[in-house]
Amino acid sequence: MTIYYSEDHEWIEVEGKSGTVGITDYAQNALGDIVFVELPEVGEDYAKGDEVAVVESVKAASEIYCPVGGEITAVNEELEDNAALVNTSPDADGWFFKIEIADESELESLMDAAGYKEFIAGLE
Repeated sequence: MTIYYSEDHEWIEVEGKSGTVGITDYAQNALGDIVFVELPEVGEDYAKGDEVAVVESVKAASEIYCPVGGEITAVNEELEDNAALVNTSPDADGWFFKIEIADESELESLMDAAGYKEFIAGLE
C-alpha cells in the first residue's frame, strides 16, 4: 500500500486500483472539532479535483476534493453518527470514502509523505 497526499490536505491510501480517502491530521487540526460530515453516494463518478464531500466543524465548513477520478465504492457510515472520528483518527478510522481509481497516472501529481511534510512546513 502506498499513501499519497494532495495540496488540499486529502490523503489516499492505494492498494491496486482501489483507494481509501480521508483528510490529514494537519487539516483536521486546522478545522477544529468536527461536528458533521456529508459523504458522497456510492456508485457516483467523480473527476480529480471535484468536490466530493463536506466536513463541518465548530469553526467552518470545508469541501473535500477528490484526489483522483473514479467511482465511489464505499463510504464510512460511522462518520454519520460520530464525525469526531475525523479528529481522533484522521488517518485510520476517520476515512471518508473508497474509490475505484479510473486513471492511476493521476497519482503522479500527488505528494508522498516526505513531500507533504515539506509542503505543510512551508505553510506554517
